[in-house]
Amino acid sequence: MLFITNRFPKGSIQTRVGRKFDFDLRNNAPSNSIFFCRRSPDGSISEVGGLNFMTELKDSSYRQLLLYIHGFSNMPEDVFAAAGEFQELCDKVKDKEILVLPVIWPCDGDVGIVKDYWDDQKSADASAPAFSRALCRFIEWRESKRNNPDSAPCLKRINMLAHSMGNRVLRETLVHWNTYDLKSGVPLLFRNTFLVAADIENESIHRGQKGQLICDASRNVVVYYASDDLALRSSKAANLRNKIASRRLGHSGPEDMRQTPQNVYIVDCDDVNNTYDLKGHSYFRSGRTPGQPGVVFAHIFDCMQKGRVFPEDPEKRTTILRD
Repeated sequence: MLFITNRFPKGSIQTRVGRKFDFDLRNNAPSNSIFFCRRSPDGSISEVGGLNFMTELKDSSYRQLLLYIHGFSNMPEDVFAAAGEFQELCDKVKDKEILVLPVIWPCDGDVGIVKDYWDDQKSADASAPAFSRALCRFIEWRESKRNNPDSAPCLKRINMLAHSMGNRVLRETLVHWNTYDLKSGVPLLFRNTFLVAADIENESIHRGQKGQLICDASRNVVVYYASDDLALRSSKAANLRNKIASRRLGHSGPEDMRQTPQNVYIVDCDDVNNTYDLKGHSYFRSGRTPGQPGVVFAHIFDCMQKGRVFPEDPEKRTTILRD
């Protein structure tokens, strides 16, 4: 499994293609460096380097890519397990269609959800410079004739799935990229962007807010939410304790759909989220039976295959999922 990370490795931060890469789990500070790596089936990790990473993706037999940004309080092995489950589900539905690429940012390992939560918010924000650098590397690689001597463009469709606080990582990455590296706004980079159980304010993707850049960078933006998501209830309580009063996007959907760009769609998962996951938070992979696709996964996969959220009704922007 190929992946991208800004977690510190043990030893040097200097990139060396082929070296063994071990996460320094005691160091959860966000690195300004970005590492392009591969995890083998036996669990060993090696560094492949940016150019090799992108060339391998271009030459892959998979038709589309899905970047997966995990939520808070996830250690690397948790991320690999979640991404591996999603990959198996994709391959089960249609082989060689979707290649899942985890984006691993440094979460906190402290005991206690509130301390973890606030440390992870800071880490999510501080990871933006590293991941915006990865986007710069991709654009530079894509447009360089030296990197593509045969002049054949990379035709892979790129999708994004951000879960929980991973939505904050995505939002802040695009803000940093737009502020420091781009001249006229973010490019249309993602075919579909899936915001699942998003732990950001529910007005974040309104026009004029920071999250509008997510919409600008995507053909479709699909928000999956559930009012009885227990993890987001804890998130809201943590924010209130620090005098920040705002509903979460993954709890209620956008504050006002009339203020969102036209490429935003919302999906109410209230009828299935607690059936699929005890906390009602990680409901986008397996359904009632582990290893079997749930209706949320099926909707995500259908969007990636068709490129449209509601192909039968182009004017429709909302739906409710039921198992």
